[in-house]
Amino acid sequence: MVFRKVAAMVAGAAILFAACSSTGSSPAASGAAVASGGGCKVGVSWNNYSQERWKKADEPAMQKAIAAAGGTYIRTDANDKAEQQLTDIDSLINQGAKALIVLAKDSEAIKPAIAKATAAGIPVIAYDRLIEDPNTFYITFDNKKVGTLMAQSLMKAAPSGNYAIILGAETDPNSAFLRSGMTDAGIPKLGDTSGPIKVVFEKNTDNWDTTNAKNNMEAALSANNNKIDAVLSENDSMATGVVAALDAVGLKVPVSGQDGDTAALNRVALGTQTVSVWKNAFALGETAGSVAAQLCAGTKMTDVKAPSDLPAAAAPASLNSTPFQTPKGNTVNSIVLTPTAITKDNLKDVVDAGWATKEQVCANVAAGTVPAVCG
Repeated sequence: MVFRKVAAMVAGAAILFAACSSTGSSPAASGAAVASGGGCKVGVSWNNYSQERWKKADEPAMQKAIAAAGGTYIRTDANDKAEQQLTDIDSLINQGAKALIVLAKDSEAIKPAIAKATAAGIPVIAYDRLIEDPNTFYITFDNKKVGTLMAQSLMKAAPSGNYAIILGAETDPNSAFLRSGMTDAGIPKLGDTSGPIKVVFEKNTDNWDTTNAKNNMEAALSANNNKIDAVLSENDSMATGVVAALDAVGLKVPVSGQDGDTAALNRVALGTQTVSVWKNAFALGETAGSVAAQLCAGTKMTDVKAPSDLPAAAAPASLNSTPFQTPKGNTVNSIVLTPTAITKDNLKDVVDAGWATKEQVCANVAAGTVPAVCG
């Protein structure tokens, strides 16, 4: 894996950690308290740890950055249950977490836990999914751009015809951000028949679940007599269900996804998925670990910085914390990284980056069909 070391970029945070004290009475001092072992304890609340990328990339990169700053990492897994995540965050606080990274299952249901952490002087990072609370720090990829890249790739492959849109969970703000990016690229609203592309089906998918997405795709096919020319699926796990539903009726049409899941990259090589927008989760996890270290050491949210050694393709426009205007009119501090559309033309990039192996990407791919990667 060609991911650069994080020690240098958190050296300053490590020094600050060493100076932290558990005896301070102000919120800032409390937030910088030293856990046993001499470093700050960072608690991470995962909505559902079973998703491939969390354990493969996000978590190891977080752990590395936190450890490099002299801190400790603890985590919980809500198993896709919003109520459990509230209990999990209580548990992390009770275990002595002095900074929290939260991947929210439900961005509204999580708010009481965020309020409790804020009242205790514990900084909270909203990780990859927005939490509508001005006291949180938002770290994500440019999700509108993800939607735009998906749409652009499919519009190139299918410039006209009937489109189905398999949206993510309605409780996740990212779903709406992605759809907004698709709209920016020229994808019309559901039922708009004025242009060459017609959206004939559009529905949210509970939990971003593969089976639920397959059910949605089957409904789209049934409602349109199988006359679907392209499918904008908002992530790769849903694309798995979409492709299964298409296969069942003998259709092979352009399909989108995101996350760079191994199975999806293989589908791109096989030609059953057109694009997977890759969000370099190594870079996102590293950024979250570094920011957690800085916040835990007492740095203000307005003053934290992204690591300077992030891969160029994923790096944010500015390393500095920047204001982010939320859909509900809140302003949060943020660092927003850059996504990359992966198609057959640049599959080599994910292999070169150590994200997936050549064997994984090229499984069952006919020789010569993806020459830069699969020979």
